[in-house]
This record gives sequence, C-alpha cells and structure tokens, in this order.
Amino acid sequence: MIHRRPSSGFVGDVIPFSHDGRVWLFYLLDRRPDDPAAGSGGMPWALLSTTDFVEYTDHGVVLPTGGRDDEDFDCYTGSVVADGSRLHLFYTGHNPRRGDADGSFQVVCHAVSDGDPTQWTKQPALSFGAPEGFVPQDWRDPFVYRVAPDQPWQLVLAARYADAPDRRCGVVARLTSTDLDQWELAEPLWEPHRFVTQECPDVFRWGDWWYLVYSEFTDAFQTRYRIARGPDGPWRAPGRDTVDGRAFYAAKSVEYDGRRFFVGWIPTKQGDSDTSPWQWAGDLAVLEAHQEDDGTLAFGFPREVVAAYADEQDVKVSPLDGADTEPGQGALDRYAAWIGDPVPEQCLITLTADVDPGTQSFGLLVHAGPDGEDATIVRLEPQANRLVLDHWPRGRTGPAQWQVRGDVPYVVELERACPLPPGRHTVQVLLDGTTGQVVVDDRVALSFRRYDVGAGHLGLFVTDGAFDLVSLKVAR
Repeated sequence: MIHRRPSSGFVGDVIPFSHDGRVWLFYLLDRRPDDPAAGSGGMPWALLSTTDFVEYTDHGVVLPTGGRDDEDFDCYTGSVVADGSRLHLFYTGHNPRRGDADGSFQVVCHAVSDGDPTQWTKQPALSFGAPEGFVPQDWRDPFVYRVAPDQPWQLVLAARYADAPDRRCGVVARLTSTDLDQWELAEPLWEPHRFVTQECPDVFRWGDWWYLVYSEFTDAFQTRYRIARGPDGPWRAPGRDTVDGRAFYAAKSVEYDGRRFFVGWIPTKQGDSDTSPWQWAGDLAVLEAHQEDDGTLAFGFPREVVAAYADEQDVKVSPLDGADTEPGQGALDRYAAWIGDPVPEQCLITLTADVDPGTQSFGLLVHAGPDGEDATIVRLEPQANRLVLDHWPRGRTGPAQWQVRGDVPYVVELERACPLPPGRHTVQVLLDGTTGQVVVDDRVALSFRRYDVGAGHLGLFVTDGAFDLVSLKVAR
C-alpha cells in the first residue's frame, strides 16, 4: 500500500530525515487502548525508511517509551540532525503523572547515535523544560537546524506565552547552541498572535526563499507555511498558505536528492464511520513540493508513486439521464453525468479535460453506484476557484423529504483554494483502500478518507457548463 500503516497501531506525526542515501521516516506510533500491543501505554518512535516512497523497510520501534515515572513516558514529536558522523535526536518528553493543576508538563529530550538511525542512547541529563514566561504544558516539537555551517545551531519549538489570551498566545520560540547540548533562549522566530500554538515547526531554505512550516488547530486543522527572504523573517503568507486540507496533518518536510517532500498522516475516523469525528493518527502519506516564482509551493504526487501504477487503461463512460453521448458535445444548462465500470480499490485515476468558460462545476464520481447517485464526489468549482470533496448521501437530520443535509454542501473540512481558469486541467485521484488523495494540475492537493466505498464505479459530471474530455484513465 502507498499509504502505510503499521501492522499494529497507527502513524502519528512523522519526522523525516535524509541520511546515507535514504529517507528515514521516524513517526509516533499510536497504539490505541483497544490494541493488545498497547501494553502499559506510552508513545514510542517507530521507523520506516525508503528511497522512493513506494517500497519501505520497517525498522520497528527505535526510540522506546520511558518508564512509568520517567519524563519521557510519552516520546512526542521532534527532529533528527547530523553533526559530522554523530546523529542527534531531539524529542518531546511527556508524562501525565508530572505536572500541576493546569496539566502535565512537556520537556525537550535528547538522544544520540554513532551514525545508525535505528540505534539511540537517551541523554536524560540534557533534558530541559520551559523557561519563565512560557507555559510549561506546551514546550514541544523541537526542530533543530542551522542557517549556515559556521553559524550556531537553532532550536525552534511549539510554545505558548504565559498570562496571554489563550487563543493568541502561541509562539514559535527559539534557542541557540554551539554544541547541541546546552541551549540559550533567543528572540522568538515568529509571534503571529493568532493561534493557540503552532505545532511541529519546520524551517528550511529553498533557493532565495526561507520557509516556516507549522500545523495549527485554531482556525482550521491544517498544515500551513510562511515565506521570507531571510531566516529571521519577516514571515508572510503566500497566496495559498496551506499544504493540504484537514486530512493531511502535521506534515514536515525533507530534502532528498535535490527535491522537497512533505510527509504527514491521513487521519482515521471514530468507529470507521464517515459521519464520525476525525481521530489523531492514521496512515502515512507523502506529497512532493514544487516552488513557484513568487515562493508559493505547489504540491503533487512524487513521480515514483505515479510510476508505480504502470498498468494503465482508458475508461469508457456511458451517459446518464439523457446526457449527451460524450462530454463536450454542446453547452449544458443542467447537471449531466457519465458512468463507467468499477475501478480497483487501489488505483490511480487521471482525468484530463478542457473546461469551457463559465462552467459552474465539474469533476469525478468515485466509489459510485451504477446510476451515479451515491458517490464520493471530487468537485472542482471554477467560478469559486475551489476544490472540494462531497459525498452522497450526506446523511439525514430527520425523516422529512428536505432533511437531507442540503445545508452542508460539501465536507466542510475538505476544501481547497484552487486556480481553475478556462482551459485544460488534469485531476489525479489516488485511491488506496479507505484513503485517497486528489491532485489538481500538479499544484493543489486534497487528501481524504472514505469508509463507505459503495459499488466502486467511476464517473464524470458537469453542472451548468461543459468540458471536452481529453482522456480518462485508470492505472493499477
């Protein structure tokens, strides 16, 4: 499977690290209470490695949880860096038994390796918590980097100011060090006065631009980024400041072979139900970033992932409800749809279409019934420059005819700004069991999860407009 999940447990925050010709994907191993392997609890780091994001080597748990009373009973998010032949792993230590009336404390912890990413020795004497002025319950997700080889190390964290409005007290705190052991507090990297906190910070340089990536849950559950001309900011929002939607969270990036990849997780839903709340952790997923001239990042599938789906076939579709025989045979002032045969649960769908000016919406019906009614709907809305995920039925609020949740026009967490001028567009949908990812024009991504996959037919639709179908292909 492209979207990886361990045989026991789920993938939480991913900490990618490029080393020795491979990408090492450390991740928080979420073992839920109903998992027999959960044991006495605590969260360890597990590890996968890859060279292509298709084939993975599973290295199991490499950073075990601490003891019942240790500061790192839970090993939460952090980062890994190389200093010569020595590797350093920084992580968040948490123990629900340590804290005060306001909650349990979090501390920065440190482990070292002689060069093998699977073997680590913890350094408890080097742990440290929040200094005065910061909330001790949020001193976490340390990310370590250097602006230049001759400059001190920098460590940024997800932190919160004490005695500040809760919704606006989040700050990307910063410390510096010359030896990776002792750290001094420095000026914060970013103070947006906007979020509860900025989780999983990630800083990198790409050409003439610097990037600050973070995840937030205040305005929306999303991974966002800011850009600057220098490593200290000022940080500004690009036109599209999100990596994906609700279903691709805590994404962190890694440079590998001169390319930049973002790795996150597609969350599960409670009770494996489409109508239930999202849960923390799920399946690993990856996107490749491409840099636009103004510093904005575009996102698509790595070419290795696309190449893994080599058995490609054209999809033949038939009209529904009196639609034209084929899309593009005339302007429409109605909803028109076309349906094809079922497609595999694991496949890559590629639609290429030339869209007429003024078209209200068009897209793909996935997981559809033979009449195209019940489906997962990948809908592109040119007039709103928007990509959304919808599904029918949406559920009901009662027995009356009108109680069909018509006031919820799409899955509200799964909406993306997406430039859709008239002309040619390519839509890719990667299906992998209950997970899926949409990429439009190798630029805008939208990940999702759908449990009710129905009969599995593939179809097309257009509303109040028209498009010429260039090709519709399925590869497995």
